[in-house]
Amino acid sequence: MAFESLTDKLQNVFKNLRSKGRLTEEDVKAALKEVKMALLEADVNFKVVKQFVKAVEERAIGQDVMNGLNPGQMVIKIVNEEMIALMGSETTEIAMQPGKAITVIMMAGLQGAGKTTATA
Repeated sequence: MAFESLTDKLQNVFKNLRSKGRLTEEDVKAALKEVKMALLEADVNFKVVKQFVKAVEERAIGQDVMNGLNPGQMVIKIVNEEMIALMGSETTEIAMQPGKAITVIMMAGLQGAGKTTATA
């Protein structure tokens, strides 16, 4: 539920970039302002949002559009890569305690994101 809303907001941000052949600084800043607001409304920490937006902006400004990608898709690609880097691109297995020992797992996330369902 929370991620669907964030996804919808992010999709709306990139609609107006689709007709351009090169990303200008104004295009990127306008899009990232909306990305910033969408992330803040999704309760992402301000410092994390600020660092994330700065990283995306540095990569996206003046970037030529890759073959087969329009500017909107290019920004989405950059945002996706930065989110993967921020959240961690590696997966690790949970070290389960042997025998009858208890393994503690903390589930954290937004309300309605599916923590209880995933745990069950």
